Amino acid sequence: MTITAPRIGAALDRVEAPLKVTGAALYPNDVSYPGLAHAAPVRATIAAGRVTAIDTAEARAAEGVIAVVTALDAPRLRRGPVTLLGISPPAPLQDDRILHYGQYVAVVVADTAEQARHAASLVAVEYAEDVPMLDIGDPRAEVEDDPWGMDVDRGDLEAGLAEADVVIDETYATPDNTNNPLGLMSTVAVWHGDGSLTVHDATQWPHGVRMSLAETFGVPESRIRVLAPYVGGGFGAGLRAWQHVILAVLAARETGRPVKLVLTRPEMFTGVGYRPESIQRIRIGATRDGRLTALAHEAIAPVALEDDNFEAVSHTSARAYACPNVMTRDRQVRLNIPCPGSMRAPTEAQGNFALESAMDELAVDLGIDPLDLRLRNFAGTDPLTGLPWSSNALRECFARGAELFGWSRRTPEPGSMRDGHWRVGYGLAGASYPPYQVPCQARASLQHDGSAFVRSAATDIGTGTYTVMTQLAAELLGLDVARVRFDLGDTDMPYSPQAGGSGLTGALGNAVRSACRQLLQAFLDVVADDPESPLRGLTLDEVEAGGGGIHRAGDPGSGEAYTAILARHDLAELSADGRSTPPTPDTTAWAGAFGARFVEVRVDADLGVIRVARVVSVIDGGRVLNAKTATSQIVGGTVGGIGQALFEETVTDEGTGRIANATFGDYLIPVNADVPDMEVVFVGGPDTATPLGTKGVGEIGLVGIAAAVANAVHHATGRRLRSLPLTLDALL
Repeated sequence: MTITAPRIGAALDRVEAPLKVTGAALYPNDVSYPGLAHAAPVRATIAAGRVTAIDTAEARAAEGVIAVVTALDAPRLRRGPVTLLGISPPAPLQDDRILHYGQYVAVVVADTAEQARHAASLVAVEYAEDVPMLDIGDPRAEVEDDPWGMDVDRGDLEAGLAEADVVIDETYATPDNTNNPLGLMSTVAVWHGDGSLTVHDATQWPHGVRMSLAETFGVPESRIRVLAPYVGGGFGAGLRAWQHVILAVLAARETGRPVKLVLTRPEMFTGVGYRPESIQRIRIGATRDGRLTALAHEAIAPVALEDDNFEAVSHTSARAYACPNVMTRDRQVRLNIPCPGSMRAPTEAQGNFALESAMDELAVDLGIDPLDLRLRNFAGTDPLTGLPWSSNALRECFARGAELFGWSRRTPEPGSMRDGHWRVGYGLAGASYPPYQVPCQARASLQHDGSAFVRSAATDIGTGTYTVMTQLAAELLGLDVARVRFDLGDTDMPYSPQAGGSGLTGALGNAVRSACRQLLQAFLDVVADDPESPLRGLTLDEVEAGGGGIHRAGDPGSGEAYTAILARHDLAELSADGRSTPPTPDTTAWAGAFGARFVEVRVDADLGVIRVARVVSVIDGGRVLNAKTATSQIVGGTVGGIGQALFEETVTDEGTGRIANATFGDYLIPVNADVPDMEVVFVGGPDTATPLGTKGVGEIGLVGIAAAVANAVHHATGRRLRSLPLTLDALL
C-alpha cells in the first residue's frame, strides 16, 4: 500500500475534533476520583485593610462540610519561583492583609460543589478597612520607572522634534480587559499515600504549574504530575499557577481527599489575571513629505501591590518605523487591584492602538494617504540593531491588503463616503508581534506496527497544536496522518514551555523536527552494518522518509519500511529525543510576525452606532504549517480585536474596588452579529532564523484591529476617539 504523508501547510482538519464534538475529550473539570470533594473560595469584600475576625461556625455546621481553612489558620506556604514568565503570584491565606477586592480569605471544602458554595456564603468576615489606591493617578501609589530595563533612547529626540514640520502630541487610553475563556478555570488535586501529587489543571503551562507547586509545598518536582490534555481556552489566563490552584492542592492535603475547585465567572475576573489599563502619550514629528524625524512613546500601567506583570506597552514603537530619534518609556503604578496578567497580544494590543492611531493623525495633518505614510517609513532593517530582518514581508502585506480591500476607492475627506443612512469609513493599521521561543523537548517513537507516537508536555488551548504537530511529524517520518499519534499535556512527557507569546509552535515544532530526525538516525544506526538493508552505511543527509519507511534521497524504490527494519532486528520500537533552543542569528535581526489590517466601518449618522462591515488581514506568518488552523487564529484574534475596539471594558467601582460587570451579561464581547466578513491572506516565506521557518500567529491576529477601527471611525465621522472602547456616546 502506498502511504502518502500530508504536505506541511495543507489545511488538515483538527485531529482531536471527533473527541471534542462527541464529548470524549477530558477537560480538568470533567475529572473525577472516588471520594472527590469540592472546594469553594471565600473572597474579600474590601480592597484594602486587614481581616480582624472570621467566624466559620455556621459554615462548619452546614451539611456536607468537611473543612474550612482561613487566612487566620492556614499553614505557611512558600511563594512560587521566578519562572520564564516572571515571579509566581503570592501564595493565598498567608496573613491578615487585604490587598485587593476579591482576594481569597478562606476556602470551604464539602461533599458537593453546591454544599461548598453555600457554606462559603456563610463565612462571616470582619475587616479593618483602609482607603484603597485604585486610580492610576493616585499620588500615594508607588511608581516604578522602566521596571524591565527596556526603555529605549535612540538619537536626539528633542532635535528630531525641532526638525519636524508637523508634530502630533496626543494621549491615548485603553481600559482593563478580562480574558474570559469559555472554559472556567478549574483544578483537581489528589495527594497519594506515597506523598506524591497529581493535579489536573486548566493551565497553558503544565511544567510551570509543577514548578510553582513544588516550591510552594516543598515537594520535589519529580513527585508532582500535572495533566492538561484539553483546556477550554486561555488567552493568557492559564499562564500562571494562580492562587486557586494552590487552594485546591492545600484543601486536598488538609482533608486527605481528592478536591476539585472550579471558579465561577465573577471569580475569574479577580483570580486569573487580565489586561491592565494604560495611559499613553505619543509625540511624532515629521517633515512635510512624511519622513519621520522623532517618535516618543510614554506609557503608564497599573500592577498589583505584591506581584509582577510584564507589560512593556511602549516598546512596540522602538522597532515599528524607520525613525532616527526615538524614545520609549514605561512606568508601573502599584495599586490595590487583582494581579494583572497576559491577555492575547499583551503590550502590543495597547501600544499598537496608540501608535497606529497617532500615525493616522499624522497622515491627516500632513495630507498624506495613511498607507503611503507607513510605506515611506517602512523599517527595512531592524531600527534597534541596524541588522537586516530574518524576514519581513510587511510591504507585501500592505500592498496585497490594499488591493484586496479596495483601498484606492477611499476618498480622503472624513465623512465623504456614505451608503444611505450610514457613514462609511476605511481605516488601516500596521501590526507586528515580536518573536519568542524558548527551549523545548519532544520524544518520537516508531512502533512495530509502523505507527508513530510523538509527545511533549505542551498544551493545546484551541490553537491547533494537536493537529499541526501530528501533521509535522507525519511528513517528517513519511507516514500517513492516521498512523501518527501526538500527545501532550502531561509533565511526565518531555519538557515544554507555555502555550503563550506566540512561541509554542516554533519551540515545539523545532523540537518535534529534531526528535523525528534523531529517530531516522536511530534507524540508520540499526542498519549501519546490516547487509540485508539497502540503507546500509547511509548518512542522514543521504536519505528521505516516505511511504512508511526510509529510502535513498531522490530514489523512493531504494529503501525499506520501518516495520521491516524493526522485525528483522527483533525490536518492538525505536525512540529518540529531540530538543530546540532559541535562535541566535549573528547577521540578521530575528523577526516576529508582521501584518496589515484593513477595516471598513459603518456609523449610523444619527445614533452613532458603529458596525464593523469588513476586515481584510494580510499576515507575514513565516512558514505556515496548517493553512486552516493559522487562518482560524487570525479570524479568532480579529474577533478579539473587535471586542477590544468596541465592547470590552472591565469596570471597577472607584470607591470599593469591586468589579461591576463580572458576568457575561454585563461584560460585553462580540457575538455573531458583530462579526463581519473577513478575508485572511498569508504572504512572505519561511523565516531564516529557525529550522522550520515559522512565526507565531496567535497574538498578531488581534494586533492592529482596534487602531484600524478607530481610524475608520475617524474617516467616517471626522471624530477622533483616543480612548477604548469606542462607544456611540462618544460620537453623539
